[in-house]
Amino acid sequence: MSDFIKHECGIALLRLLKPISYYREKYGTALYGINKLYLLMKKQRNRGQDGAGVVNIKFDVEPGTRYISRYRSVSQNALEEIFQKINSRFADLEKKTPEKLTDADWLKNNVAFTGELFLGHLRYSTYGKNGIEYCHPFLRQNNWMTRNLVVAGNFNLTNTEELFDQLVELGQHPKEKADTVTVMEKIGHFLDEENQQLFKKYHKEGLSNAEITLKIIEHMDVPKILKDASKKFDGGYAMAGLLGHGDAFVLRDPNGIRPAFYYCDDEIAVVASERPAIQTSFNVPIEKIKEIKPGHALIIKKNGKISEQEVLEPKEKKSCSFERIYFSRGNDADIYKERKSLGFALCPAVLKSVDSDLHNTVFSFIPNTAEVAFIGLMQGISGYLDGWRTTEIRKLFASKDASSRPLAEVMDKVHEIVSFRARQEKIAIKDAKLRTFITSDANRDDMVAHVYDTTYGIIRRDIDNLVVLDDSIVRGTTLKRSIIRIFDRLGPKKIVIVSSAPQIRFPDCYGIDMARMGDLIAFRAVVELLKSKYKESLLEEVLKKAIAENEKPTAEIRNVVKEIYKPFTAHEISEKITGLLIPANTKAEVQIIYQSIEGLHASCPNHTGDWYFTGDYPTPGGNKVANRSFINYMQGKNVRAY
Repeated sequence: MSDFIKHECGIALLRLLKPISYYREKYGTALYGINKLYLLMKKQRNRGQDGAGVVNIKFDVEPGTRYISRYRSVSQNALEEIFQKINSRFADLEKKTPEKLTDADWLKNNVAFTGELFLGHLRYSTYGKNGIEYCHPFLRQNNWMTRNLVVAGNFNLTNTEELFDQLVELGQHPKEKADTVTVMEKIGHFLDEENQQLFKKYHKEGLSNAEITLKIIEHMDVPKILKDASKKFDGGYAMAGLLGHGDAFVLRDPNGIRPAFYYCDDEIAVVASERPAIQTSFNVPIEKIKEIKPGHALIIKKNGKISEQEVLEPKEKKSCSFERIYFSRGNDADIYKERKSLGFALCPAVLKSVDSDLHNTVFSFIPNTAEVAFIGLMQGISGYLDGWRTTEIRKLFASKDASSRPLAEVMDKVHEIVSFRARQEKIAIKDAKLRTFITSDANRDDMVAHVYDTTYGIIRRDIDNLVVLDDSIVRGTTLKRSIIRIFDRLGPKKIVIVSSAPQIRFPDCYGIDMARMGDLIAFRAVVELLKSKYKESLLEEVLKKAIAENEKPTAEIRNVVKEIYKPFTAHEISEKITGLLIPANTKAEVQIIYQSIEGLHASCPNHTGDWYFTGDYPTPGGNKVANRSFINYMQGKNVRAY
């Protein structure tokens, strides 16, 4: 992706279902759990580089023994820093008393992160807050084991203020108006209520406090806690939680917006944001990994009982299509196929853009996430060439002079036709981040232009077309300031930028850092079109409607911003986007081609969440955010809409 955007976080939950000594005997290490957690997180590193955190809970330790351990970091290499800190203790033991590394019971009672229940989190900040206090997992501590709560998740809620006000009405005083704090306190409130109800029940039966604690552990109704806590949530989420006594859960939103996969056997239960992380870490075939259903929670009780239970009524499934286009790693079997299909679907439009002149066209892609879609595009081009070869050979033998020409000459021509291949090269090279201390805008733009470099000597000046595939175009900043400029220096006759995603027209509010309408190049293009067509009054009309809509109850709000796109075709908007992104003094002709909505849905049939492309939000809060984002733009407020 040429425009870097922060996006959904990653979660990794691991429950060891056997005693620690079992893993020591079978796998040769009592550190099986922490080693596997590291693998799960390392394989999802793409999901968060602003911070990381891990938590471990030990079961059945004596009072006075620390049973919850947590490390978090917001350093540049947060994951490595955390696990180096954890491993340093084991390294010291190996040097001084190596025999203790094989004593599972001693480790559990004396060393952190040797318990049975693990939770890891990889964070991308969509709010721009990167302090350690914003880093998951969050811990709500209590001296009663069953009231301790750990929460980490991949989530964004659109109605944090409403939920915050509900907590205040309960008499609470939350320390911050953030969805992370709100979620923690919401679940925590109903966890406290469940504890209190169970305590009263068993106290009436004459049990001692110690006996009551054991009953609470056995009978705690985790699905009920989650149902009561989440019934007002509006957003996309995969929330993972641990209770101090050993229960664990992962709750998914009713529309299945955010991903969550799990695998269980007699040794482990594991949940992750991406399926290949589980496959690789535990050598598990794809068919054994399940997806948590929308509105459901995977519940892992301390006693080892595992169930997937409905917590909220499932709604129309609208799983995020951007996960398939860009966010998730491309080594998932289905994602790999879908990205190839996205590239393949663009083939007709690409051929049209270069008049099918493949002899004078070079194909490439923006590294690295567009690579798989590029394979699909080139497979489409290859298929076109198969038909072209057949046609050319038929024309050759059908020509009037075919029989009179020397056989060698005819066979040379056949060989030339059969051996022709489309020219695909690595033109764009992404350099390491360039750090600049230059403050003037003109000089900063010059530095930004060097984020990418190019391969020289391939493009024939003023002869070749250059077709370059990107997975998506959000703001277009890097295209204008860097990519088109450096490609133009190579001297192509025409530059064709191809996006495997459709035009991003609307803000996201479920975990992608695309909350400001004015940042989106497709929106800026339609505003310019309205101005050029003397239809600017439509903006004011929609502003009035948006303000009126957002005064309604949230459930009744419509996204009226869609109206500003109706006067124009996708092609007209693409042409205007091209005009806005062509740098001054560009010599080559430039064209930008986008994926169609139909092509997206055909390629990703099971992930139909497309609100950033169509404005069709799966939750009422999404409509409110779209309207608010437009209102902010029209009122000159450069702030987030939620």
